[in-house]
This record gives sequence, C-alpha cells and structure tokens, in this order.
Amino acid sequence: MKLFVLNGPNLNMLGIREPAIYGAQTYADLEAYVRQVCQREEIEVEVFQSNHEGVLVDIIQSAYGKADGIVINPAAYTHTSVAILDALKAVALPAVEVHLSDVSQRESFRHVSYPAMACLEQIKGLGFQGYEKAILLLKDHLSK
Repeated sequence: MKLFVLNGPNLNMLGIREPAIYGAQTYADLEAYVRQVCQREEIEVEVFQSNHEGVLVDIIQSAYGKADGIVINPAAYTHTSVAILDALKAVALPAVEVHLSDVSQRESFRHVSYPAMACLEQIKGLGFQGYEKAILLLKDHLSK
C-alpha cells in the first residue's frame, strides 16, 4: 500500500506561523511523524509540500498509477481551489482531507472546502494526530 501525503501553502512555516493556532512543532516534525506512522503501519509513503496550486495539482495527477490513496492538507487552497478538487476527482483515488486546526471554528470563509467534495472524510482540529487518523482511515478503506 502506498500513500501520497500532500501539504499546501505555508505549512513549511509550521513552528513560526501563528503558534497559538498551529503549535510549536515544525514541518520537519510533521513529516517525521507521518513517516513514523506509515512505517509502523507498513505503508509506503511519499510526502510533499508546495506553496503553489499548480504543483499540488501536478502531484495529485502523478499519484495516478503510483499511489493507492491521498492524504491532503490543502491549507488555504481548501477554500478556493476548484483545480485541486478537479484533480482529486480526475485521479479518483480515495482521499482524506486533513487540517491541523478546526477550520469550522475559525473565520467564516474557512468553512467551505472544495477538495473535501472529492474526499472520503475531512479531519480537522486534531493537530498531527489528524494525519494519523487519515492514514488509518485510508488503510482500513483500502484493505476492504
């Protein structure tokens, strides 16, 4: 089983960006956490981060034929990107959307998610553990 884990804009700034919302752990910490969970679960993983919408679309498209599922934190593109939604729909791989914070408890413009429309589930507000929940959900889904 192989998963692609995609992270959108500004997640590379974890530990610096709004620590009251996102905590003090860094992006390197997040990547290490994801790799540790996947190793424990015997899942192959590729982890990506980009601040550019088109790059994220390219990575989603490249998952076709290479990955069994996608965990995606589209970050700010959550609320604006029909392109990411369309890419997820095009590859038709099971996907789970993750957010470190609970976007439903933040500004009203953060309450709409386009990519979630192509996902099995949206996980929000669990910090790094949200990625683990997403990985396990996909593992269970793909094992059936």
